[in-house]
Amino acid sequence: MDSLKYDHIVVRYGELSTKGKNRKEFTKMLTHNIKRRLKDYDKLTYNTLHDGLFIKLNDEDYSSIKKDLQDVFGYSYFSGAVRVKKDIEEVKNESLLLTKNHNAKTFKVATKRHDKQFPMSSDEINRAIAGNILHNSDLRVDVHNPDLMIYVSVDKDFIYVMDEKIRGNGGYPTGVNGMAMLMMSGGIDSPVAGYMTMKRGLKIECIHFASQPYTSKQALDKVLALARILSVYQEEILVHVIPFTDLQLAIYKNVDEPYCITIMRRMMYRIADEICKKRKIKVITNGESIGQVASQTPESISVIGKTADTLILRPLSMMDKLEIIDIAKKIDTYETSILPYEDCCTIFAPKSPITKPKEDKCIYYESLFNYNELVRNCIDNDEIIKVSYRDGGSENESLF
Repeated sequence: MDSLKYDHIVVRYGELSTKGKNRKEFTKMLTHNIKRRLKDYDKLTYNTLHDGLFIKLNDEDYSSIKKDLQDVFGYSYFSGAVRVKKDIEEVKNESLLLTKNHNAKTFKVATKRHDKQFPMSSDEINRAIAGNILHNSDLRVDVHNPDLMIYVSVDKDFIYVMDEKIRGNGGYPTGVNGMAMLMMSGGIDSPVAGYMTMKRGLKIECIHFASQPYTSKQALDKVLALARILSVYQEEILVHVIPFTDLQLAIYKNVDEPYCITIMRRMMYRIADEICKKRKIKVITNGESIGQVASQTPESISVIGKTADTLILRPLSMMDKLEIIDIAKKIDTYETSILPYEDCCTIFAPKSPITKPKEDKCIYYESLFNYNELVRNCIDNDEIIKVSYRDGGSENESLF
């Protein structure tokens, strides 16, 4: 198969096809994201049509592009392809040549006519190609479990012959639905939540609450490393590092231990909410999963979330831990997430946290100290760090 010389890549849209009047905006964003991810391949040329995106390789390395293209959300599948004129004899010849690149005994032809004006039906095209292969090779047809699939796409100006369909990540093009603020702890869950948020068309910024010296520099480096891994889906990510120590110490000084995590999380939401307003970000997203820890029971989630005006999305809320871990391994965040550098939630975790907190009791505890000033101090001292997968991973070097 490596000897097959593709000259194009055909990208087919997925959910975009259902977007009606928004389709043009979505396809424009998808094309932008693909060009951004493939910008190192400066010979590529692009042609966007209603049915898909057609990328001319111009002798660029398909195998390398193939890997990078899988980092983009918003399409159904893509294929390496050979483009031919809309002439059935040329299609037959190219399909036969394609079979020479495979150690196959059986095959099947599948044609899709995007151009309904083409004079042959899909079945007629299939039969013409299969007949030519049967006459000029030892291959046999197997319509149920073929060794080789030959895909033929009849488009507006050309016909494309392909031997693979590589499934995309689906979802929507990242950025088409605006921005979200990801609460990034450094554990397994929040990077997965970030991935799933980007998959639904939202670009992300991250907010991380650092309690140095109680949390280490390595804990922050881990968060930056995770953000860098996620940045492959949107080029770069801004990480807001919030100095949380003074506020956290005030909580543990004034609040009964079982309520400390609840109050701490309420403060985090207040800070994230204000930063979102400042950045004109309409969504907060996080890795909360119902019942996983004390602060993620339905009662806790309800009481904690009331401190933010910004819409809160919890993409992992109905997933169990093993499902989340599977995704973390898929997106290469798992090994970094399990490094033993604790965040502020872990270090200050009470022995018996409340699982069914009451809002009036939270309000009472918060009245015992001047949290508004401490929250404002956190916001005013927000340190913004930009990370990108193109940086080379300097923060991550000391972690392993």
